[in-house]
Amino acid sequence: MHILFLTPNFPPEVNAGATRQYEHCRRWVAAGHRVTVVAPAPNWPAGKVYPGYRNKLRSVEMIDGIRVVRIATYISANQGVLLRTLSFISYMLHAAFTACFTRNVDVLVSTSPQFFAGFAGTLTRLFRRIPFVLEIRDIWPESVMAVGAMRRSKLIGFLEWLERRMYASADHIVAVGEGYRDKLIERGVQKKDISVVTNGVDLDYWQPCDADTQLRRQWGGEGKFVCAYVGTVGMAHGLDVVLDAAEIQQCEGRDDTTFWIVGDGARRQELREDAERRGLRNVQFLGQVTKPEVKQILASSDACLVHLRGTELFGTVIPSKIFETMAMNTPIVMGVRGAAQQVVLDANAGVPMVPDDPASLLQCIDRIAAFPAAFAKGRNHVMRFFDRDVLAQDMLNVLATYASPDKASIPIPTLPATSDADRKAA
Repeated sequence: MHILFLTPNFPPEVNAGATRQYEHCRRWVAAGHRVTVVAPAPNWPAGKVYPGYRNKLRSVEMIDGIRVVRIATYISANQGVLLRTLSFISYMLHAAFTACFTRNVDVLVSTSPQFFAGFAGTLTRLFRRIPFVLEIRDIWPESVMAVGAMRRSKLIGFLEWLERRMYASADHIVAVGEGYRDKLIERGVQKKDISVVTNGVDLDYWQPCDADTQLRRQWGGEGKFVCAYVGTVGMAHGLDVVLDAAEIQQCEGRDDTTFWIVGDGARRQELREDAERRGLRNVQFLGQVTKPEVKQILASSDACLVHLRGTELFGTVIPSKIFETMAMNTPIVMGVRGAAQQVVLDANAGVPMVPDDPASLLQCIDRIAAFPAAFAKGRNHVMRFFDRDVLAQDMLNVLATYASPDKASIPIPTLPATSDADRKAA
């Protein structure tokens, strides 16, 4: 089976979308399938092309057996609605054009972390009758309004009309959570036309390991409780709450906690300047890091904050970072409501925080600091329910169902389980 995947993020980028697509695609290749990915030159989140790459019209590379077609796009940093939208549209048009001229495709997949990337699949479907599976990882443009980047307008109404056309163009939709499925049903999609394949974790890579004492010393964590936020520093993440909590502690004369903000995004510089303005000595900005560095940071933190602003929409989101953190047995301060919070609580992997509430954040830190072992139990839970091997197989089964008729009957090999007593004997 030849799978053509349109995605705006792919390694060496390290965000949630790039990780999900890569980990699925390499498993599909290992199962004997052919995978072509269409992606721009890696540039997320700073809008600067990574070393070793160029924003060329077209180039091809092989990554772990995956054929990656890099296409030219308008590149912009992850900030500013107009420029980012131009970047999204340029990817949509060039990806659809490239897809239309890719031969012998059995099933087309496009992913929608934002509307235009998903719509690349819709445009392709207009010109080629390839079976089309749409992956939904964000409800857009509702999420743009939720963070205040845009207000209700005729433009939003038009985008919502296009959003519904995108859903209607797909043979099937894969949502990354039950909350997203509910939102799709509200928009008129039939339940039978939606499958849920959640995010998960590569359990072979994300294993508990010792803290890096040098790293803790370098970033002011020696002898202190380290609470780290690791991920995109964007409008949706509401990280002012970290500065507010740090300021409360500093005003109280406490110096037993250090906050690390790890990552880049639209608000990183603004937050850093605000921290300097407030004279916060207990907040460190580590910037963008590599995947191996993320692993070491998770191992070296006493707790990790997962936080989204307290809007209704974000109660449907399940951030993928919780699975990696749980696999490392690092306790989570869970500042996201809904199903995501329930996952963490069911696993005894952290404590619930009221989003946007600095006092609640500090209470969660004190609770974990008092009984750290009580909240370091996430790995067994993700091993049971969120193993990436199993989830990649689930999505592969969906793609096979909707592939070209002569391919649909090909058996899908079961991907082997590994270690942790062969995932507790599967």
